[in-house]
Formats: sequence, structure tokens, C-alpha cells
Amino acid sequence: MSKTLYRDPVNGKIGGVCAGVADYFGMEVWLVRILTVTAFLIGLGFFVIVAYIAAMLILEKMPPEEAQKTHHNKEHQVKQKPWQQGKSASKLLADIDEEIKEMERGVAKMEAYVTSKEFELNRQFKKL
Repeated sequence: MSKTLYRDPVNGKIGGVCAGVADYFGMEVWLVRILTVTAFLIGLGFFVIVAYIAAMLILEKMPPEEAQKTHHNKEHQVKQKPWQQGKSASKLLADIDEEIKEMERGVAKMEAYVTSKEFELNRQFKKL
């Protein structure tokens, strides 16, 4: 399913352009707003204003069913980051350590297969 860029006036402040861009790229709205204001302040003000107005005029409003789906997905994304869930630092480190060990086991399995006789036979068979 391809994603379409819409304006999101429901979650937007002025025209919903930043909210729509954030939704399209899977970013936080506040980050897109900060990047927009920063671009305005570092001397790209005219370009930012023209681009924002053009986007307001060109982009369609987000359809209600899409807005409902987006809002539903955002509700499930709340506090998905471990540090937002209130996990302790030691628990986070233990979880990361376990994930690294799991990856190491996977790499060890791949290494064992690549260095095995079965892999060598498969390689020779494919050459024929």
C-alpha cells in the first residue's frame, strides 16, 4: 500500500502541512515544526513561506478515514520507547544485552553453516 502526502489540519497549527509531512515520513510533528522554523531563521524565510503556502494550496486535506487510521496508530505508538515506559536503566541494559546475545547466536549459526561441509557441497553442486 502506497502512502499519500496529505495536509493534516486536525493535528496542524496553521494549515496542517508540517503535521502531514510528519505523518508521511513517520516523524514527530514537533520535530518537523522545529526544522521548518530553523530553516526560516537561518535565512531561508522566503523559500519556507512560499513552500508552505504552495503546500497548503496543492496538498489535499487528509480524508476522515485516513485521519481516523492515523490517529488510531498514534494511540498505539504512545510510550513505545522503553525509556518512556518507565523501565529502569538496569532493565534496559539487560534487555539490550539479551538482544545482542540473540544476534550473536544467529551470527554463530550462520558462521557454522557457511563453514560446514553441507554449504561446501551446495556451492559445488550449484557450479555444475
